[in-house]
Amino acid sequence: MTFPLPVLSLGARNVCELLFIFGLITYLNFVSVPNDYHKSKVLVPEVEPQTNFNHVVFGLLGSEKALHDRKHYIESWWRPNVTRGVFYLDKAPTGDLMPWSDASPPFRVSDDLTKFLQETKARRPKNIRMVHGIMELVRDMRDANLRWVVMGDDDSIFFVENIIDILGGFDHRKYYYIGGRSEFIMANYWYSFNQGFGGAGFILSYPLAKALASDMENCLRRYAQFFTSDTMTMSCIADIGVNLSPHKGFHQIDLHGDLSGFLSSHPKSPLLSLHHLGTVKPIFPGMDTHQSIRHLMEAATADQSRMLQQTICYHRQSNWSLSISWGYSAHIYEQIMPRSHLQRPLETFKPWKARPSRPLYMFDTRLLSNNSCYEPHVFFFEKVDKVSMGIFTTYSRARTRGLPPCSLTSQYKPDLISQITVVSPPTKRKEKDRCECCDVVGVGGTGTSVEVKLRECGLNEVIA
Repeated sequence: MTFPLPVLSLGARNVCELLFIFGLITYLNFVSVPNDYHKSKVLVPEVEPQTNFNHVVFGLLGSEKALHDRKHYIESWWRPNVTRGVFYLDKAPTGDLMPWSDASPPFRVSDDLTKFLQETKARRPKNIRMVHGIMELVRDMRDANLRWVVMGDDDSIFFVENIIDILGGFDHRKYYYIGGRSEFIMANYWYSFNQGFGGAGFILSYPLAKALASDMENCLRRYAQFFTSDTMTMSCIADIGVNLSPHKGFHQIDLHGDLSGFLSSHPKSPLLSLHHLGTVKPIFPGMDTHQSIRHLMEAATADQSRMLQQTICYHRQSNWSLSISWGYSAHIYEQIMPRSHLQRPLETFKPWKARPSRPLYMFDTRLLSNNSCYEPHVFFFEKVDKVSMGIFTTYSRARTRGLPPCSLTSQYKPDLISQITVVSPPTKRKEKDRCECCDVVGVGGTGTSVEVKLRECGLNEVIA
């Protein structure tokens, strides 16, 4: 019950008595209220769990015909009973695809869109199926815990731990469309600089995916004459009021030829995906494409956070610059070269389609040279050993450089180096705003090996 406050005359009561009575009434009012009322006012903030594998679902699209060759791509990164998702095929698998492997995601046959395609007279029916797959995934994977939807092709390699880590920095309750542009500048010009190229994969926050799914058929009717599924997806998302949030870790690989220069100077962003590896030369010498992918994933299994991350350091005594692309390659240059120069990829590759004039790419490049002081000695990832004290990656020379020394007077002979060992901390990288630093801690007594140790850079450290 509530006790009414009495009407008192200040002239009839001493001020102290008035204060006492007022305090007593306040106390009685408080204790008369049920305990549950006070408990309900004590709000304990709910701590939301960090984004993890359970919060992310993959939607992969491919054809049954191509899968006989491409299943090796998927099985290289898919983690049974850990990663979640569905593989949508144009028809039920046959032949050597059956029985279906537990190393692949569960499959479903895409919805039959024959009637819809006849109504819309779609320019490219395959594109309609791929965009419609977003709606099918949202329908088939209803789960209150889902936060993110990742869409990709069957010939893409995903680095799932890195994807989980970068998504932890976004608010999954908002609308996000995250993806990467093409490396070939004209592909962006032809289609859009504001679209995520879907072969490399793109990510939708779950609320955006649901909004997109709810109006999917109307949107596909609006854009049925578009040439690519990526442009359709971008347009449907733009109609909701959302634009692309670009991320440099997605790689469409709209390139041809030798990809080593590109992979040896990865931008300072976690590696998220690699697409079109079947259209370039195998990324490791002496291996075919499937062997190369499995070999790359050996390093990724040890530490995804450092995959392809470029670290540059110097050996002043020999006047060498060393550039490490973790898990892929190591370069020795016979002179001190600034980081800003070494961060530009060597143009070992060619554009997706021939073009008579520059610019060709969406990034800076360095042209190959026959100058001994500018051309690197190249070593490729050979093996990885993970122990309690650190991760040891070994890089071996694939071939002789075939050029004379940069300096005839130097006592150090890089042509004799056959192996580089890189020691990195056993824990994954936490700092994403800056590259790591490294020290050359040993040049072998026989002159055939080099050891490099990675570390976090000092607060104000400048290495030049």
